[in-house]
Amino acid sequence: MDIGEVAKAMGLPTNVLRHWETVGLLLPERDAAGRRKYSEDQIVRIAVIQRSQSAGMTLMQIGVMLDNGAKERHQVLQQHLHDIDRRMEDMLRSRAMTEHAMNCRSHDIATCPRFRAGVADVLARF
Repeated sequence: MDIGEVAKAMGLPTNVLRHWETVGLLLPERDAAGRRKYSEDQIVRIAVIQRSQSAGMTLMQIGVMLDNGAKERHQVLQQHLHDIDRRMEDMLRSRAMTEHAMNCRSHDIATCPRFRAGVADVLARF
């Protein structure tokens, strides 16, 4: 597939694919005229990059993850797992607060003691 077809199918602008190539995440083949041609393996890499970015990984982290020879690979991946766990805990707290807000009878939700407990960890900084 050429860059336009891949970009459309993946929901990306073509300049994003070019940027990912520039930073070394993609290496599409070229035809005789120099046009990019994406193999199935390159399309899988694009999907991995998209999924990884949506999970909060930076392009640098993704590059390390995709480079099985990177010495810091496991360290970068372990840090990302830690970040995911932290964000999941934040999401669970946010979900509990939202559920409480839906059912709370307080007119001003910020004055509700149970609702405020959901931000106690943030308030502890003061």
